Amino acid sequence: MKVAGVANGVKKIRRKLDGVLLLDKPIGMSSNQALQAARRIFNAQKAGHTGTLDPLATGLLPLCFGEATKFAGELLDADKTYTATLQLGIMTDTGDAEGREISRRAVSATQQEIAVTVARFQGEIEQIPPMYSALKRDGKPLYEYARAGIEVERAPRKITVHKIEMLGYLDEQVSIEVTCSKGTYIRTLAADIGERLGCGAHLIALRRTATGGMSVSSAITLDVLQAMSEDERNAALLPVDALITYLPALQLDAEARTRLMHGQAFMISSDRRNGVLPAPTGEVADLRVRLYDIGQTFLGLGTLTGDGGCKPLRLVASN
Repeated sequence: MKVAGVANGVKKIRRKLDGVLLLDKPIGMSSNQALQAARRIFNAQKAGHTGTLDPLATGLLPLCFGEATKFAGELLDADKTYTATLQLGIMTDTGDAEGREISRRAVSATQQEIAVTVARFQGEIEQIPPMYSALKRDGKPLYEYARAGIEVERAPRKITVHKIEMLGYLDEQVSIEVTCSKGTYIRTLAADIGERLGCGAHLIALRRTATGGMSVSSAITLDVLQAMSEDERNAALLPVDALITYLPALQLDAEARTRLMHGQAFMISSDRRNGVLPAPTGEVADLRVRLYDIGQTFLGLGTLTGDGGCKPLRLVASN
C-alpha cells in the first residue's frame, strides 16, 4: 500500500480504490487540480482523468481510480457536447476571456442572421488550432511560442460538428450548444463564427455537458463529494467498465477465461457470438470487445482476430 503523507507523526495509508467518478468541475480549476482534490477526498492510491477541460470551463470530467485508469484513454476519441457563450464584437489573443483584447468591432448582424451563421458550422469543417494550445511544434507546446510573442504556422485540421444551434442572444452575447468530434476547439469555433459575422468574437463561458454517453446531470461537485460519508462516496463510483459500455460484450466460458488470464488468445464459440458479435471475417479484425466471465465479472478488453478468435488487449489486474 502507498503512503499518502504524515500527519502528527502517523503515516496515512492511501486506499486501493477502483471505479469511475463523474465530476462536475468548477470554474477556475485545472483538470489536474480537480483530479488531485478528488483523490485527496477519496484518499485513493491511483487516479487519472479522461481528457482536460480548460480552467475557464466547467462541467463533466470523468475521473478514474485504480484499475479504471487503464481505460481512461477510451474517452479521448469520444464525441463531446458543450454549451458555450460568445461575446460578439471583441477578439482576444487566446480566443477566450482569459486573453488580452486585440480588436473591437461593431456588431451589425441581426439575431436571425446570427442563428443562420451559427447553423452553417454544422458538418465537417476545418479548424486552425489556436496558438494558445498544448499542441507541440518541434517538441515545444504552441502556448510557449505564443507567450514569447511568436506565431508559428499551423496546418488546418478536419473536425466534425455533429450538431450546433443557437440557444439565445442578449446584449451581443450568443449562447450555443455544440456536439462535436475529438480535437474540436470551441475557442476557435467562437472566433470563426465571429469572423463569419464580420465583428469578431471570443469565448466567455464553456460547459461540457456530455461525453461518451455520460451526462453532467449525473455528475457530482467537489463540495458535495466532500460532504459525503465514505460509504456514500464509494456508492457514487461507477464500475471500472463504465467508460466502455458502448463496446460489444462477450461472456467467456471457464476455458476461455483461463487462457485470457494467461495472456493467451482464445476461440469464440458460435453460441457466444450469435447476436453479440459480427460474423468471423477479416472485416472485424481489431474490433474491441468487453470481456466478462460467467458471473458477469469484468475481465478487461480484447480484440477480435478475424478468424473467430480473440486476444487480450487490456486486463483488470484484480481478476
